[in-house]
Amino acid sequence: MSSTTPNAQVRTPLPEGTLPVGISLLVAGLATYAFFKVGTVAVGGVEAFAPIASMWFAVFALAPGFFLPLEQELGRALSHRRAIGEGGRPVVRRVVGLGGYLVVAVTIGVLVLSPLIATSYFDGDWFMVIALIAAFAAYAPAHMARGVCSGSGRFRDYAIVLGSDGIVRIVLCIVLAVIGVTAVGAYGMAIAISPLFAVAYVYRRGALRTDPGPAAQWSEVTPNLGWLLVGSVCAATLLNAGPIAASILAPDGDEGLVTAFSYGVLLSRIPLFLFQAVQAALLPRLSQQAARGEFDEFRSGLRRLMLVVIAVGVVGTAGAYVLGPFALATMYDADLTGRTLAMLSLSSAVYMLALSNAQAVIALQGHALVALGWALGVVAFGLGTWLSGDDVFKRIEIGLVVSSVVALVTFTVALRYRLHAGGTPNTASMMDAITDIPFEI
Repeated sequence: MSSTTPNAQVRTPLPEGTLPVGISLLVAGLATYAFFKVGTVAVGGVEAFAPIASMWFAVFALAPGFFLPLEQELGRALSHRRAIGEGGRPVVRRVVGLGGYLVVAVTIGVLVLSPLIATSYFDGDWFMVIALIAAFAAYAPAHMARGVCSGSGRFRDYAIVLGSDGIVRIVLCIVLAVIGVTAVGAYGMAIAISPLFAVAYVYRRGALRTDPGPAAQWSEVTPNLGWLLVGSVCAATLLNAGPIAASILAPDGDEGLVTAFSYGVLLSRIPLFLFQAVQAALLPRLSQQAARGEFDEFRSGLRRLMLVVIAVGVVGTAGAYVLGPFALATMYDADLTGRTLAMLSLSSAVYMLALSNAQAVIALQGHALVALGWALGVVAFGLGTWLSGDDVFKRIEIGLVVSSVVALVTFTVALRYRLHAGGTPNTASMMDAITDIPFEI
């Protein structure tokens, strides 16, 4: 068979690394739950932990939102150069420079808004603003390292950078707790510096090494960067919108309830975490079916995947309503109603469906349509939260469900459109889709 067959054209090295990546995601997820548990005890309870929880969701709205597209495009460009035997160092310099500009731009924006952020979001704690800026800057090299590792085919190192972040964070948290540190700022800085350890490790072992090559033009690293950036920022914002909105809108004195709401969001994400860990292994097969023109098989496989996600969502939502309050009280000594936990689980389940369709649309080269879908979701969250009553947490719950439904409907329509238009994956779109993980654990 000729090397120009469709199947050969869409082959990308990333699927070979799905096992270590999936394991690292699960490890990072478990470390997250442990960090929230140990951190709450260490600082003296749910009310004291509120600034740390607020910082957590702000960091993981900003960092993946802005840096994931750079990671995706860096990995794609390096993979292409590796396939044609060209060194990728000029590409790395281009993308790293762009990442530096983003760090400066967002840092300036946070500094300009810092009086409002400190008073309205961090309850007057200026040190948490500093920790937020430090964390955002620290995740820039982490995402760049992941892009270099994925594009160079070094997936064990990619998994190390992805998974060790959570491990380092919980280790630092335990150390601080053991020596008796109760200042929330110290735990905020633990979040900030945790990604740097793995970057230093993979750098020392040579995993970030690239070879000299032809000069890189902007067109080589930015064909879909704008759409990816819009979509990624909106997707990460939407995923973390609930706790962020709760921190801003909740009346003074409700810090404990805001923290409990954050715990509820984490609990509702358990199916989403597990799904993310296996998603990278599922998408290549669907993409290759579409590339070979096997659209009946593609639709059938996607339909089965959707049915599994729906089943998981139904079980998760029902379980959250019945068992969620008990699980939350047992894990974090926090109190939320079954209704709140069920609504949070429902929004996560619908988001999971939307994410599956979004990745399929990206694989079919529908980057702009995905950006539109996530942007409409953010608008829907704002409207749903604004128009759905006076109870703050009920408004946010409704906003989360409505926004995920809007995104899902948009991506479902977009997927049908791309299939009927004859859209097929190529190496670039497949790489973008497989690495489109708009949240950290």
